[in-house]
Amino acid sequence: MEETYLLNLPGVRKKILAGGTAALPHFAPGTKVLVFHFQTLLDNFERTIIDDSRLAGRPAEIFFGKMFKMEVWETLLGSMRVGEVAEFWCDAIHTGLYPIVSKGMRLIAQGKDPLEGQRHMCGMGNMFHYHSTGFPELDELMRTPQPLIFIMELLQVGDPMSYQRESWMMEKDEKLQTVPIFHMQGNLLVKQRQYREAASKYKEAVLLLKTVQSREMPGDIDYNNLGRMIIPLELNYCQCMLELEEYYEAIEHTTELLEKHKGNNCVKGYYKRAKAHAAVWNEKEARRDFNMVAHLDITLASLIGRELKALSESMKEKYWEEKEKYWNKLEKKKNNNTEEEIHDKDEEEEEEGDNGKQEDSESVTTESEDEVGEEKDKAASPPILCAEVCLPLTLNLSQCMLELKQHQQVVELNNKLLKKHKGIIC
Repeated sequence: MEETYLLNLPGVRKKILAGGTAALPHFAPGTKVLVFHFQTLLDNFERTIIDDSRLAGRPAEIFFGKMFKMEVWETLLGSMRVGEVAEFWCDAIHTGLYPIVSKGMRLIAQGKDPLEGQRHMCGMGNMFHYHSTGFPELDELMRTPQPLIFIMELLQVGDPMSYQRESWMMEKDEKLQTVPIFHMQGNLLVKQRQYREAASKYKEAVLLLKTVQSREMPGDIDYNNLGRMIIPLELNYCQCMLELEEYYEAIEHTTELLEKHKGNNCVKGYYKRAKAHAAVWNEKEARRDFNMVAHLDITLASLIGRELKALSESMKEKYWEEKEKYWNKLEKKKNNNTEEEIHDKDEEEEEEGDNGKQEDSESVTTESEDEVGEEKDKAASPPILCAEVCLPLTLNLSQCMLELKQHQQVVELNNKLLKKHKGIIC
């Protein structure tokens, strides 16, 4: 049976919709993490739903007594047992900050930082500074604070020591202490050749540092120091992408890194980008980056020499593969044309034999003349068809041989081509 009673808080009423299990948990500030689903409704006839954590695809999480703007929610959840579902009516004196809380939770559900764009001031200060949350229904609540109804289900009460907090919940010092842990975990995973998992650890560490850096003034000492801390993590991430053969991902990240840190002589960044370019046959870009590495660090000249030699060999092999591919395609087309001609000729001979039995000698004579004409036409058509197929392939082959500096062979090949197709504009 539903029960309605007042909590020891003015302007709050509670109605139990489904009982929970066990006893009421004991809460000390900062000692428990609460995991719960919630629904927020307007106190009107339609009971209009504003938010629903189930639709967002994930439950809400807060630390009891720490880092949460809606203090009344701690009171509401503190009155519940695990598994309990309850409906709370809260007067407007408790719901003034709900638009800011709702905006933050919506951003979290989208995978964004809920503090993004805020200045260092209280929640009400941010609300009045920006005038809008970006959500019309929340802006209306800001303009006219009103009572709200919260339907909550307490799913779990956990120990924060065994709970990995999300980055947006961490203080600056906590984020900075977590970065070397992720870095070390990533290195261990690399040694185990688990490159995908290692890349994820490096990326988490980079995101933590970028979050801290976004709160600093560009150009300040702390801002620059954080930027230098990001470089090795980004390079490790790019190395994982190279190992995973995700070369375009490596090119994108190294390019972004080099653009942001142009004055740091990021030799490793140029080297990794050169390796990625070489892997996807971007010869010009790969040579440029390899040469930049040799320019920035003369001690690597011998290494770069070997890399450039290997690049030349791989490009030469690629040209030969392309050449062989064109030849195979050319031979295949010729064979197909020959087979089609033989097949057509057989069919015509069969048709002529059948018609010869049924028609008189005069028709046979006429048919023979037609046959001679058709054979002449067919004798003329194959070269045209062959020219349409062979010309572009032979010209492409010639281009490949030019790139390989095989000039004499190019001359011989094109002489044969021009002799064979005199009547065609070549």
